[in-house]
Amino acid sequence: MIKNKLFIKLRSAFTLLELLVVIGIIAVLVSIGTISYSSAQKKARDAQRRADLHLAQNAMEQCYSTQTTNKFQYPTISNNSGTLSASCDGVLIFSITDPKNSGSNVYSVADSDADSYTITATLEIGSTSISVSNQQ
Repeated sequence: MIKNKLFIKLRSAFTLLELLVVIGIIAVLVSIGTISYSSAQKKARDAQRRADLHLAQNAMEQCYSTQTTNKFQYPTISNNSGTLSASCDGVLIFSITDPKNSGSNVYSVADSDADSYTITATLEIGSTSISVSNQQ
């Protein structure tokens, strides 16, 4: 009688094979979650880059049409260690830095003078680039 109770008590534990299967399933789920999270972060940073370029373009166009001195001229865009910025009538109108803060120059200025500008950003997904330029 004591032997049967002991056997039942030992039998209620998990086997090594069952534990390994559960650990394997958990590992697969964690890896899938990590990959999805990484992809979502890349998409969010690309969306931020697009928004930053749109903000810079709007600021440049507003400065072009409303500045008091040198009317109808674009301000010069400076690229200082990967941070793009421009001032209009002595006031900073935008300053954008890469959302990843990797130190690499994701934003670049192809053209920046009184008559035109072109700002380009390299995206993470698809390794493509987008650009904005003067509308006037």
